[in-house]
Amino acid sequence: MAQIFDRSSNALARMSLVLTGLLVIALGVTLDELQRSPWVTRQGQRPEQPVPFSHKHHVQGLGLQCQYCHVTVEKSSYAGIPPTKTCINCHAQIWTNAQLLEPVRNSWATGQSLVWTKVHDLPDFAYFSHEIHVNKGLGCATCHGRVDMMPLMYAQNTLQMEWCLDCHRNPAKNLRPTGQIYNMAWEAPAEDRPVWCSVGEDKAGTPTAQSVNCVTRDPSVAGPEVASLSLPSNALKGLAGDVAAAQLPASVSYQKFTSQNELGHFLVKQYHIRTPRELTSCEVCHR
Repeated sequence: MAQIFDRSSNALARMSLVLTGLLVIALGVTLDELQRSPWVTRQGQRPEQPVPFSHKHHVQGLGLQCQYCHVTVEKSSYAGIPPTKTCINCHAQIWTNAQLLEPVRNSWATGQSLVWTKVHDLPDFAYFSHEIHVNKGLGCATCHGRVDMMPLMYAQNTLQMEWCLDCHRNPAKNLRPTGQIYNMAWEAPAEDRPVWCSVGEDKAGTPTAQSVNCVTRDPSVAGPEVASLSLPSNALKGLAGDVAAAQLPASVSYQKFTSQNELGHFLVKQYHIRTPRELTSCEVCHR
């Protein structure tokens, strides 16, 4: 009986299997890259807002603190979107006839809130608490980027699970003194800009991170000064106010740090940050 297939069919069959495998791999790589792309994560995109609010102008230019608008950032899972009243506090006096601010004036006159588009929008199944992260030494810029340099707000990071896990596997690289939480220009310790930290007693009803006092000057030379924002101690309430500039007893013992790795691991221990092994329940992040 004559053969139906030529001998070359074996080579064609093997080649087709190889090509099919390569196509499947290429498709998987493509989908993986697509899932991480800004088209999906919206990373770097500037969504259209009812008012083109400039964080750069208000934060860097005017010196407004994060807590002035995001009042619940230290005590709630949500940072909070400022009501129209917060805008009117200033704009009832300045730029009162600016066409750009007409939606704000209309919102104030009608009592209807401005509908802002969320830039950092997590899925409904993901639970993130601003309170615990802020009170455990994670700065605003770590997640949101240099907001003080953004004329229009955009997502600096992907906010995907792998990005969260990367931090939780080694939180030391992102921790900072609590007095520098809202300092967008904070730089990690180095040989030419060391940080000195001391540990005090835990106080009932306050975050454990506040038991650590850090200074940016050599306490033995310039005198101890708690690392803080350049505001008077009564200018803020909550976390930043608790760690505002103050004189400390000379008997306090300080430890010097010249790298983020050293400082971070010190803060992980003192802030009582849970290790990945202790985060065993999915309900920590998912609801």
